[in-house]
Amino acid sequence: MTYRVLIAQFMHETNTFSKLPTTLDDYRRRWLIEGEAMVPRFTGTRNEIGGYIDAVKKYGWQPVWAGAANATPSGKLTRECWETIRDMIVAAARKAGKLDGICLSLHGAMVTETEDDAEGALLELLRGVVGPDVPIVATLDLHANATVRMARNANALVSYRTYPHIDGHERATQAAALIEEAMAGRKKPRCLLVQPAMLQGADAGRTTQPGLMRDLLARADGYEREPGINVVSIQAGFTWADIPVTGPSVAVSHEPAAETRARAIARELIDEIWKRRDESSSDYRSVADGVAAARAGAGKKGPLVIADGTDNPGGGGYNDTTPLLQALIDAGVGNVAFGTIYDPATVQQAMKAGVGAEIDVALGGHTDVSMGAPVKARAIVKMLSDGFFRNDGPMNAGVETQMGPTAVLRIGGIDVVTISSRIQTIDLQVFLSQGIDPTTKSVLVVKSVQHFRAAYAPIAREIVLVDSGGICSPDIHKLKFTKLRRPIWPFDGVNDPYAGQRT
Repeated sequence: MTYRVLIAQFMHETNTFSKLPTTLDDYRRRWLIEGEAMVPRFTGTRNEIGGYIDAVKKYGWQPVWAGAANATPSGKLTRECWETIRDMIVAAARKAGKLDGICLSLHGAMVTETEDDAEGALLELLRGVVGPDVPIVATLDLHANATVRMARNANALVSYRTYPHIDGHERATQAAALIEEAMAGRKKPRCLLVQPAMLQGADAGRTTQPGLMRDLLARADGYEREPGINVVSIQAGFTWADIPVTGPSVAVSHEPAAETRARAIARELIDEIWKRRDESSSDYRSVADGVAAARAGAGKKGPLVIADGTDNPGGGGYNDTTPLLQALIDAGVGNVAFGTIYDPATVQQAMKAGVGAEIDVALGGHTDVSMGAPVKARAIVKMLSDGFFRNDGPMNAGVETQMGPTAVLRIGGIDVVTISSRIQTIDLQVFLSQGIDPTTKSVLVVKSVQHFRAAYAPIAREIVLVDSGGICSPDIHKLKFTKLRRPIWPFDGVNDPYAGQRT
């Protein structure tokens, strides 16, 4: 029997504290693809859509390609943006007629002007179209603020198990295998979710070193080998979202007879997250410490990688804060490549001047001057490009990235990759595509907090994570929550992780 399966992607990690609304143009800058055009774009890639494309070939499904949409993290989606992409997917489901299954690629932390739980709303609409018996699976980012509404309307929530997220293809493969079993009647998966009274937990999901998240995932692997347990997903949550459901959670997909065991598994994992809630492997240092490390490492083999973690575009950072860049300039640090600064106006200035020209720039610092004023300097235009490249991996290998019109500006001994579309620096091609060999630099600056490690840790002599005062500050007490459920740890005197439990 040939099964008709709808496949769609709608992803966004929403930082509700950002002043930048997310529009349809923001999706177009990364990708906003309707219908079957998503297939050539992602065939052979290592992300979730690539995984679903491979599943279609493996199982012989008749696919209904609804579309794929993904935008760089920023503020809430505008109503127009949310409804346009939502309706594209829901309309495809309605138009398809009989469907045997639905495979989705979601993030799990999308917030819009009208929906605090956008993925839950989308899943609910799709469930309304296909009815209660058609299986729906969704892959999620492990930083999802997952909800009971999502679990109620999906048969499985399959979250990443790596951070950096290098297993998108594998998670889609896992989700597709389960939905094949469900469509064939060999399984009848149901999903439940437990969320504790915690704003943060599970060491923010970090998996690049031994610790809490790896321990949790090892237990999840064991649980998945038990009869009746299909998928055990651990979501660390995305802190920078002022919504009621922000925080870690555990989702378990199970067979009907295993519901009691599934709920016990979720509680066992929550208990471990609670018990070890103070564990953290992050080590933010000051900008001055980062500059000192850069100066001390002059002449050493391999680059020092300085991660400007609080201006991480992957968490909604503005990508144009300047304290670290200014400090490196002031210290006279040389042989540096800085990736990246978002400044479309300065890129246009460089393009008008041409390669080799010297120009006076006011670089970066245009979104919020409280996070660093523009850098005023004399710069040499070293290279101009369209900013397009294809990721080498490990993360999102084969996926196209568009930085928009791009200029490499040399200020003193620093080559600054200056871009027109905000991106997180996760791939070496951010530099290689612009004529910069990162392995020859003494210092590399990346606008990222963790994902950069997949590509940059293998070439780094040392990594330093700095807090430059950006919007993604690790100090959650600076954030003004108004919608967050209470009581909650660490703000309130909570002694029970299940206070106000959401299941």
